[in-house]
Amino acid sequence: MKRRRFLREMGAGAAVLGLGGWGPEVAGSEDLPPSRARHFDADVDLELISGPGRHAILPDRPSGTWGYRGRLLKGREGTLAPGDSYLGPTIRVRRGDRIRIRYRNELPEPSIVHWHGLTVPELSDGHPRLAIPGGTERVYEFEVVQRAGQYWYHPHPHRRTGVQVYRGLAGLLVVEDDEEAALALPAGEYEIPLVLQDRAFDEAGELQYASGRMAQMRGFLGNRIAVNGAVDRTLSLGTATYRLRILNGSNARIYKLAWSDGSPMRVIGSDGGLLARPRTTAYVMLAPAERADLLLDLHGRSVGDRLELRSLSFSGAGGDMMGMGGGMGMGGPGGLAQGAEFTVLRIRVDRRDSYSYSMPARLSEPRFESAEEAVNRDSPRVLPLSFRRMQWLLNGATFGMEDVRENEVVRSGELEIWEFTNTHGGMMRMAHPMHLHGGLFQVLERRPPGGSLHGWAGIREGLLDEAWKDTVLVWPGQRVRVLVRFSSHKGLFLYHCHTLEHEDLGMMRNFRIV
Repeated sequence: MKRRRFLREMGAGAAVLGLGGWGPEVAGSEDLPPSRARHFDADVDLELISGPGRHAILPDRPSGTWGYRGRLLKGREGTLAPGDSYLGPTIRVRRGDRIRIRYRNELPEPSIVHWHGLTVPELSDGHPRLAIPGGTERVYEFEVVQRAGQYWYHPHPHRRTGVQVYRGLAGLLVVEDDEEAALALPAGEYEIPLVLQDRAFDEAGELQYASGRMAQMRGFLGNRIAVNGAVDRTLSLGTATYRLRILNGSNARIYKLAWSDGSPMRVIGSDGGLLARPRTTAYVMLAPAERADLLLDLHGRSVGDRLELRSLSFSGAGGDMMGMGGGMGMGGPGGLAQGAEFTVLRIRVDRRDSYSYSMPARLSEPRFESAEEAVNRDSPRVLPLSFRRMQWLLNGATFGMEDVRENEVVRSGELEIWEFTNTHGGMMRMAHPMHLHGGLFQVLERRPPGGSLHGWAGIREGLLDEAWKDTVLVWPGQRVRVLVRFSSHKGLFLYHCHTLEHEDLGMMRNFRIV
């Protein structure tokens, strides 16, 4: 296609501002019963409500938001920790807990909640066909089988996930277990969750969102960085050791996180909990939905010292389409381009503090599985990520609410190798964070392993491939193999790109466990 024709076909849809967009798609949700079972004896029972509100994301004025609020009906003290921003309350549970969540939608449109990273039954996973209209309720019930880690929850209605998350619908879900408890990691005031999100605002301080076709294709990037729901965040800390539990909650932005003074990052965990051993690295890459668990030791600092968490520059994530520029920051109104350098948050050392933590040489027993045991070790499922006719495709197709292809049917409990191939983008190759519902997986290999991919040398050392993962960044031109054991829960589950605009545009597919 010629450049001029391409631009003409994209038209004014390249930058439609406001918080509108494609309408939600709900199929048959009124025919699906809530998941409550009469015999389910919950250890934790809580209410979770989504609705509109106003919060001070900017320091000088409130913005209209959507958010979650909760109320604990049954459970241990500390199970539900309300935040001071639009973000939902942090839910803290233990492995083995039986959870009941009574969700009520008070939004003006359908929504549904997905428990990102957790292995749950089909009817509790947050499939878009289960989205409920405003003014109605749904009950989720499941047992927590995951190892300790920082997971999260967010909406998952088809074609509206991006805008609903952008408005503020997201919250943390922390799982604890005996293995992690034995390490006595920094806790209380020394454990700091950090949710990173980029946002854009109009002159009145209201959130702006680019919802046209171009933004859907490229992914939304804003021009201000919010940490825990507020821009220009500064942490006032003491000369102590802190545990920083970081979630990339952005719609499309990839972060290359590093300390401003060049201090090494001490990594202890990722998506699915603790690493086997601590790792020291110059920077950490976080694609949308990925998490990183870090230790920050400020004992050598003096009161009055300053430190910044920055996102360093990188290239190669793609999206400029035949060399056309990113004047909209790849989708955001006046946004920072993908790979730009900026400050994420500031740290001010304002007091003496004697608390310290000695990191052990061994953190956990991940109990990884062997690829040799995979039922398809000689013929992995190949799932291409592609772009054709102004449309992102996954496995050669767009999303159908209940559509399942022959190669998207798997057997309960089996161990398989899946290969995501990001080599068919044509004029528009982009990095894609690929997420599988239903649990965790291992990253086996990347082909090519390096060198020949544009920008690869600048990001490869920051990938946390040695961890249990639920989201993996697939670089342009690359094939990534993952090893996944499918759960005993049968039914319809999702795999998709976690660039939320790509997901909304249809870069999402079902797989069925039988």
